[in-house]
Amino acid sequence: MAEELPAAALPRMAQARMAQMRASGTWGSALTSDEFAAIRSVGFDPVGQVFGAAVYSVGHDGYRCPAAWRTPAELKQAGGKQAGGKQAGGKQAGGKQAGGKQEERRPATQVSGPGDPGSFGPLVRAMGQARETAMDRLVAECRQLGGHGVVGVRLSIGSFPAGGPEFLAIGTAVRAQGAAPAPGAPFTSGLSGQDFAKLIMTGWVPAGLVLGISIGSRHDDLPTARQTRVTTGNAEVAGWTELVTESRRDARRQLEGDVRRFGAEGVVIETMPLRVRQRDCPAQVGRHDHVVEATFTGTAVTRFGPGGLRQGRPTLTVMSLNPERDQVSRIRI
Repeated sequence: MAEELPAAALPRMAQARMAQMRASGTWGSALTSDEFAAIRSVGFDPVGQVFGAAVYSVGHDGYRCPAAWRTPAELKQAGGKQAGGKQAGGKQAGGKQAGGKQEERRPATQVSGPGDPGSFGPLVRAMGQARETAMDRLVAECRQLGGHGVVGVRLSIGSFPAGGPEFLAIGTAVRAQGAAPAPGAPFTSGLSGQDFAKLIMTGWVPAGLVLGISIGSRHDDLPTARQTRVTTGNAEVAGWTELVTESRRDARRQLEGDVRRFGAEGVVIETMPLRVRQRDCPAQVGRHDHVVEATFTGTAVTRFGPGGLRQGRPTLTVMSLNPERDQVSRIRI
């Protein structure tokens, strides 16, 4: 039986791989030749390829259809708020009383960020923990190789065949030429080698790889069913627009929180995919819910100088490698 590892601890196989890399005196990387040249041009050397992985088990994703009625326990957890903030004759606006128990309708669209009962909050929290564990192990490998940071990080999110989210992070650890090992945590960046060099030359430095994930859900109610009928013609499906908009907004809020955690000034967005799927409604037989997963990944950046390495550097001269094409372009037609 495998023992449970602390978040930043390396598995025994990873520790053995790090020891072998240090003893060999050679390094590997996930860089292209162009990326290698770009990183070297701003004073960094690769020290080795680093890797981090984590698979989490999710006992319950927390999901309940947004069309279901809230239970009294959920109302109490929400602070006893009444729908619309109004009470009339002991009855709750927008809800119902049955057997002395107070209930209200869930919002038509719900997202995971606020952690409302019935949302995908537990699943997103498990995904966040898996991602942090994978990144912590990647940084730990970088530190063992004496690196100052990791560039070209590729973060993949998948589903493990046995169940649960799987996070994989791979990148190349780099070290500033002639510099001592950094006392703090190494930086992480999803930028390519060329983009990393551009960032350094203009006075900016990566602070860390940031991520924002939100899973939103919406029940296909009667208005949505009417708007999606063939006989309706060309018409916006307002419910689906709201679902996509709210999911993206919530994912951006999670991303901004990650940027603040690193103390950075901004973020360079790299990817923002959107996945949409349909599932059977657990509350109403024969009906469906739509689920949207919005993900934002990027590199948090902060300024370290007014002009970086650009100041005082000689002008780069570029010579054409195809003079015949240039001669043709100068011919006036």
